Amino acid sequence: MNQDYIKANVWSILEEDFDKERIQSSESLFSLGNGAMGQRANFEEDYTGDTFQGSYIAGVYYPDKTRVGWWKNGYPEYFAKVLNAPNWIGIHVKINGEVFDLNTCSSIQNFKRELNMKEGYYQRSFTATLPNAVQLEVISTRFLSLKFDEVGAIKYQIKILNKDADVQLTPYIDSGITNKDSNWDDKFWNTTNILEKANSAFIELHTMKTNFKVCTYMNTKVNVGDKEITHTNTLKEETKIGFEYNASVKKGEQIQLVKFGGYTVDRNHPEDKLVDAAENAINQATAMGFDALLEAQKLAWGLIWEMADIAIEGDVKAQQGIRFNIFQLNQTYLGTDSRLNIGPKGFTGEKYGGSTYWDTEAYCLPFYMATKNQTVAWNLLKYRYNHLEKAIENAEKLGFKNGAALYPMVTMNGEECHNEWEITFEEIHRNGAIAFAIFNYYRFTGDYSYIPEMGLEVLIGIARFWHQRANWSEKKKKYVILGVTGPNEYENNVNNNWYTNYLAKWCIDYTIEQLDKVKEGYEDDYQRIMGVTKLIDEEVLQWKKVADSMFFPYSKEHEIYLQQSGFLDKELVTVENLEKSNRPINQKWSWDRILRSPYIKQADVLQGFYFFEDHFTTKELEKHFDFYEPFTVHESSLSPCIHSIQAAKLDRMDQAYQFYLRTSRLDLDDYNKEVEEGLHITSMAGTWLSIVEGFGGMRILNDKLNFHPRIPEGWNSYSFKINFRNRIIKVTVTKEGSFYEMSGDEEMTIRVNDKRLVLKSGEAIKA
Repeated sequence: MNQDYIKANVWSILEEDFDKERIQSSESLFSLGNGAMGQRANFEEDYTGDTFQGSYIAGVYYPDKTRVGWWKNGYPEYFAKVLNAPNWIGIHVKINGEVFDLNTCSSIQNFKRELNMKEGYYQRSFTATLPNAVQLEVISTRFLSLKFDEVGAIKYQIKILNKDADVQLTPYIDSGITNKDSNWDDKFWNTTNILEKANSAFIELHTMKTNFKVCTYMNTKVNVGDKEITHTNTLKEETKIGFEYNASVKKGEQIQLVKFGGYTVDRNHPEDKLVDAAENAINQATAMGFDALLEAQKLAWGLIWEMADIAIEGDVKAQQGIRFNIFQLNQTYLGTDSRLNIGPKGFTGEKYGGSTYWDTEAYCLPFYMATKNQTVAWNLLKYRYNHLEKAIENAEKLGFKNGAALYPMVTMNGEECHNEWEITFEEIHRNGAIAFAIFNYYRFTGDYSYIPEMGLEVLIGIARFWHQRANWSEKKKKYVILGVTGPNEYENNVNNNWYTNYLAKWCIDYTIEQLDKVKEGYEDDYQRIMGVTKLIDEEVLQWKKVADSMFFPYSKEHEIYLQQSGFLDKELVTVENLEKSNRPINQKWSWDRILRSPYIKQADVLQGFYFFEDHFTTKELEKHFDFYEPFTVHESSLSPCIHSIQAAKLDRMDQAYQFYLRTSRLDLDDYNKEVEEGLHITSMAGTWLSIVEGFGGMRILNDKLNFHPRIPEGWNSYSFKINFRNRIIKVTVTKEGSFYEMSGDEEMTIRVNDKRLVLKSGEAIKA
């Protein structure tokens, strides 16, 4: 049974009624972020029940020493931990000497949380009765500013309902925090200085080992009615500072705290100027005030939604799901800093570590290309170019030579930091996703400049890796790739994973094609790259031999490519014949049993058919879909979206819709029973793909936009926009047909259901 306490709403995530059992799930679902920092939806006041405290700063991490039973050559020395950052939201509250804590209140009524996605803020409200019989009403409003991305803002309002009361508010900042998932219980932070100035407080600290320097700050203002009061005491501890405000509050009167807080980091400021930078952030926030800053927040989110929104008529749950996904993607990454990337949990939890997986290139890049300007996608690609040297070092640690590059499975700084051998050493298909992203960027934007400037060097490193990773099989008279893990992580150490082999061949062929293109059209860049890489014609010929003679396992009986050479040796029992009590198998079965089973975690062969759809016929896709999907347990968040797109391509709209609903509401409905650990941020981009590429049928063929739109049975209409080569195209699909409208300087030719349409600025054309 999936959770169902989130109320259906087209623009908000809503929770009504207080339930201690779902606090941690809601802390994930109501998370906030602004691309530079983020936090789980923890309560500002004390809470002694089960909670998962979490605040995070983009790009700040700790190299937690790898914990393994025994060491293997080439193993990463550490696992990069996304760090729980100092807590700036905290407010101790006492009413008539009683600590206010929802876990100990005698009653709680009218509890409501709202994550307003349209306007970018989080609000919580309720009435409560304390053990000392004081009744109060609380409204707390919080957001992380898009205008000033080092600033967070809280307005915390308490109204005493049944009697006069003495209220004590102590807003504080605290650097004495720990990670939930530390390997060795190391100390991650070292506090070096605590200071106050008027209504502001600052804690300076740095991370151990990585030595990131951070200043956590707060500024506070308290009013009782219209009267501002001053704090009467400053509480200082080794890692904490708070301001104590005391007031006598009459029955029916309100006391209000406005608190600004956040972080300044030496990634963005001189390390000796962090307090100065924090004071500047405070001055910017206080000059505007909470209400004006919130209005600026609404305006900034309005601009994001103007381009990124997908509007669905006739299905509130589907609408809520897609907007939640789009909202969280924008909270996690806005594309303004090429040093940052898109972590699988974003700012919502610590699991997985690292900030970068192959998810970025395979799933996220298309979303950012189409909903923002191409600079954002460029920054994602530049991130990988900046890590090329580390990718070469990663390959060297495993015995590769001559500039071969193996990009990491998980990373913060380009260095591999994933420490499960079957992933670290064997899930090498991640290299191919990066090469595909380079191809995909040019295909979508028409901007070739990345390849001669940066991309060709990346492609050469990747091609060198594939050349060295393949070996000649005398028996098969083909090149084979042995000992790998494909996207289906329920098979480890297999030979000739079809997807991996196909990517390897494609990467080499594509690199050779780009070498010729850059040589012909960008001679200066070509000469520079040849000098840096020391690439010679003989080496390229050796690559081509591997690509031209790559082995692909194939079953003549089934007329399909095999997921790996031994797949048909398995006992081929489909998922529908698997007892429900055995699901999910990753929680119910031993790893040994999983590895011997035919069950597929996520699209594997079908991932290849997704990337290279135009290499195969629809009939071939159908055969492979019909063979592999029945064995797929979809226990990866990345699985339903690919299957939704392909089911739509095959005009199986009921199935496509069910997969869409699963990917769009994966966290809202907690399909995987793990949302309390954080959200699945990167797979959220797959939700967008499910509509735009799945139902909308968007493809780029022969350098033109193509659409084959379909609409789920229960929908009245849906619409989306894409930024294609600096022209905005709005697509609206209804039961009666589809409509296309363009804004841009020049007319544009597209194809809809294989029919040519010419779009002119401001004109809506029905297909």
